[in-house]
Amino acid sequence: MAVPEPCSRPRKPLDAGVFQPEISSFRLHLAAEGKAAKTIRNYVEAVQWFAAAHLLADTCWTRWEQVSGPDIERWMVRLLGRYSHAYASSQYRAVQQFFKWLAAEDEFPDPMARLHPPKVTDPLIPVFTSGELSALQEACAGRTFAQRRDSAIIAVFRATGVRLAELAAIRYDPGDTQRSDVDLWQREITVRGKAGKARIVRIGHQAAVTLDRYLRIRARHAQAWRPQLWLGTNNRGPLTPSGIY
Repeated sequence: MAVPEPCSRPRKPLDAGVFQPEISSFRLHLAAEGKAAKTIRNYVEAVQWFAAAHLLADTCWTRWEQVSGPDIERWMVRLLGRYSHAYASSQYRAVQQFFKWLAAEDEFPDPMARLHPPKVTDPLIPVFTSGELSALQEACAGRTFAQRRDSAIIAVFRATGVRLAELAAIRYDPGDTQRSDVDLWQREITVRGKAGKARIVRIGHQAAVTLDRYLRIRARHAQAWRPQLWLGTNNRGPLTPSGIY
């Protein structure tokens, strides 16, 4: 059976032309404020996209001070017709930050001052039922390395609700507690979120027992010297966020 190739979105036009100098200054402003690289990229690309796909393509404007509220509204209508309300709202807020900065920098009215972002209705997020969780845990039951590792992964997920990237980045060094993110005595795990910001999550007794069983069999793994907590099977090395399951 042939597997269909995934469809990719068309590449956004980001050539802002005559509007680029102010966008470059905005990028510098964000960097000077210490914003994360991903945040800077998202904000800058949102403004570049607005300039390239609307201002240059659909108007005769050549300066930012010519942009008005209706320009923003027409852009939002276009985005809402093609993307989710949440995505359109994120684009709105990125452009809004740009105009706030530009209005303060060049002292002209903010065209978005009286506008409101698209209303976002939180979608229902599917979750595992208790029966599905029990079946998942039963599927990982056993004494092999992979079974104990997978049981520990599920136990930590269930106990903490951490993101996949946070779970994959947990470090473990049995010989150096300063380098280890796992503290079974305190039942605490240090995880790192966006921009590497650390926080501590707690686990219960059963999750700690399941994790301890994995750590004992992990100690005999050929790759046990690696700082990543989750190791692959057959000496393949540590698992990545895209390869845990």
